Amino acid sequence: MVLIEQVRNSKPIPATGTTTAPDGYETASDTELNDNTTSSSSNSDLNPQVNQEQLNEQKALAQANDAKVEGNTLFKDGLYEEALSKYELALQVAADIPSSTKIRSICHANRAACFSKLGKHEETIKECMKALELNPTYIKALVRRAEAHEKLEHFDEAITDMTKILELEPSHDQARRTVIRLKPLADEKREKMKEEMIGKLKEMGNSILGRFGTSVDNFKAVKDPNTGSYSVQFQK
Repeated sequence: MVLIEQVRNSKPIPATGTTTAPDGYETASDTELNDNTTSSSSNSDLNPQVNQEQLNEQKALAQANDAKVEGNTLFKDGLYEEALSKYELALQVAADIPSSTKIRSICHANRAACFSKLGKHEETIKECMKALELNPTYIKALVRRAEAHEKLEHFDEAITDMTKILELEPSHDQARRTVIRLKPLADEKREKMKEEMIGKLKEMGNSILGRFGTSVDNFKAVKDPNTGSYSVQFQK
C-alpha cells in the first residue's frame, strides 16, 4: 500500500481533531494548521502590519492543508488524477510562504504516490526529487523514488536511495532487503550493457576493416604476464 503523508503539528492535537479511516490513513483536522495561532495585543499595537502578515500566512497554510486533505480523500477513493490536482492547488497556495516547507514536501511526495499508482514512474521520480529538495532526509520520498527506479530497471539508482535510507535509519528492513536483492540485478545489467557496447564497437570496426578484407576477429589482445599490460596482435 502506498501511504499518503499528513502534516503533523508540533503541538498535541485533541482526539476529536483527527479521524482514522479503516485502511489506516489519518485524516488531518480542518483546523490543524491553525493551532499555532497566538494573539498578542502588545505585538499588534507595536507592529500591526507584522501581525496581519502572520494572519495571512496562517490563513494560506490552512487553505493549503484543506486542499491536501481533500487530495488524501480522493487518493483513498482511487481518484488519482483528481488527487493530483488538489495537491497541486495546495502547492500553489503555499508557494510563497516561508513556513510551508513541510506541507510542500509532503504534497510533492503525495503527488509521487499518485503517479506511482498511475504507473508514471518518471513523474514519480521527479516529484520525489522536489520533495527531497525541501527535506533531504524524507525517508518516504526516498523509498518511493527507489521503488520507481526499480520499476524502470534503474537498479544502481535504487540501491543508492536505499543505501541513503540505511544511513538515516539503519534498522530500515525494507531498505536492507532491497539492497541485497538488487545488487545481483545491477551487476547483471552492467554486464549486459558492457556486452552490448562491445558488440556495437565490433560491428563498427568490421564495417571499416571489411574494406581491407579483415575484421576485428583478426586482432587479438595478448596480456603480458610480466607487466600486466596488453598488446594487440594481428592474426590471419
